[in-house]
Amino acid sequence: MPEIRNFCIIAHIDHGKSTLADRMLEITGTVEARKMRAQFLDMHPLERERGITIKMQPVRMNYKNYILNLIDTPGHIDFNYEVSRALAAVEGAVLLVDATQGIEAQTLSNVELAKSLNLKIIPAINKIDLPQARIAETKEEIKNLLGESAGEILELSAKTGDGVEKLLEEIVRRIPPPRNLEAGLPSGSPASFGETQALVFDFEYSLHKGVIAHVRVFGGEITKGKKLKLAAGAERFSASEVGVFKPELAPAEILSAGEIGYVVIGIKEAKAVRVGDTILEDGVSLKPLPGYREPRPVVFSGLYPESQDAFEDLKKALERLKLLDSALFFEEESGGPAAAGLGRGFRCGFLGMLHLEIVVEKLARDFKVKTIAASPTVKYTVKTRRGALEIYAPSKFPDEHARLPDGQEILEVLEPWLKIEVLAPPERLPAVLKLLEAHEAKVGETHKFSESRIKLAAEMPLRELMRDFFDELKSVSAGYASLNYEFLDARPADLLRLDVLIAEEVQPAFSRIVPRRRAEQEAREAVEKLRKILPRAVFSLKIQARAGGRILASRSLPALAKNVTGHLYGGDRSRKMKLWKKQKEGKKRLKERADYQIPAEVYLRAIKK
Repeated sequence: MPEIRNFCIIAHIDHGKSTLADRMLEITGTVEARKMRAQFLDMHPLERERGITIKMQPVRMNYKNYILNLIDTPGHIDFNYEVSRALAAVEGAVLLVDATQGIEAQTLSNVELAKSLNLKIIPAINKIDLPQARIAETKEEIKNLLGESAGEILELSAKTGDGVEKLLEEIVRRIPPPRNLEAGLPSGSPASFGETQALVFDFEYSLHKGVIAHVRVFGGEITKGKKLKLAAGAERFSASEVGVFKPELAPAEILSAGEIGYVVIGIKEAKAVRVGDTILEDGVSLKPLPGYREPRPVVFSGLYPESQDAFEDLKKALERLKLLDSALFFEEESGGPAAAGLGRGFRCGFLGMLHLEIVVEKLARDFKVKTIAASPTVKYTVKTRRGALEIYAPSKFPDEHARLPDGQEILEVLEPWLKIEVLAPPERLPAVLKLLEAHEAKVGETHKFSESRIKLAAEMPLRELMRDFFDELKSVSAGYASLNYEFLDARPADLLRLDVLIAEEVQPAFSRIVPRRRAEQEAREAVEKLRKILPRAVFSLKIQARAGGRILASRSLPALAKNVTGHLYGGDRSRKMKLWKKQKEGKKRLKERADYQIPAEVYLRAIKK
């Protein structure tokens, strides 16, 4: 153990975390030069295209006489729980800050998390080679954040490799070797290293091997064939293979205390394993490691195949995707209002809007299944005289003054609220405050974070965060503001269901839940947007928005016109009038029996700005 160093890299999106990992792989010779590529640890093409890490990836590097175990983690807030489990598996973290951007709000959250786990934090400033780098200012921000524990702040360029060798040396010098869990986490620690205890910080699924758990061994050892059990999953199994990450799976004879590696559990059902679970020796009574919780979806949306013939393909794709992404929740939704317009589909739960986008993209890319995503929503609690109901779909939200089945009268509607933190330049503060007001936020404390940053605290409904708040924040701050949030509680809300009618038929996929004070504005915006993106038919289409039993907005989409008199070259006008009348009557008959089909791309364009 004295030669092992386990660490993560804490960084905001686009601060150079994956590029720094590339340089480390090159310097330590972990990956051959001919196999090296940019963002090597980002295994999925989607990660490299977007420039973000979606799936955490561990790697074992040999540097001089030391073993360095790096866990490359996602930087987006949607994956905050997975990041917390990765941090619980290591003794140290490199705090990487972009010299051109400074410390961002999400970085603050991860640093506080690392501090709570007693990790050794090594601060480093990246992108010092850029002409717009603000090195002195960024150092001051880091000192304000870490205080006396900041120590020497390293300067490097992950792109050119300058300073990366020095960082590796500091990792060896500053980060302590693995120790008894008692020194790393607050409770649940074993009395000694003799009893097997390992934290599952991630997992993957193989069609041939089954579930492969990514683990940090805190006590004892794991060998092939050893009888083990999952504390939360309550499954018993024998380890069919153990090994380390190079970064591909490399079998080994043993995983000892302090090491990071993988265990092939062999269970074919991925739902038996959860991130944050503890692997214990079967027959030994030992407490599981602390911090485990079930993944909690916060954003819900209905996913429907473009063609109903592809329903079974979508079901199989979601089942396979669930094997790789335990946070994804889905269940079949074949009845109710949505079925009338979109057919059979699935109600799905996601960690956030980015998670939703990634799942839809992966279904299209990896499984060749194109889907229609209904307007995303959050979970609402409707209190009635007979108890509480949980509403996940806008189409199932009760109308105002409605009575639910069995005469259950609606007493109150509750919605989730967030505590948010915004870091922004002082000159952008008025615009940020105006934006917060428009999104129903309650502004709290505001104080100076550094010479060029103001830290602002506020509380806001989750539905308002989903209403393009992040994009608008970047817009009003010219890209300089950053956001972090955490969940608070559920609070009363004055909300209405806004339905959209096309050709006098309700389209459940376009339904949304809106505050009463903004119902008319939302109705006009929804109608105008659909008028622009809906394809015209051979008859006129009426587009309406209805809430609270009233039509709040209405527009007509003109019919496709054909010049039926264009071939005439003169004569009496009655000839033209005769043709126009015949055309009008034909369109009327067609409209009565026509079934207007909304193309799949319209649904996708409707939920995007």
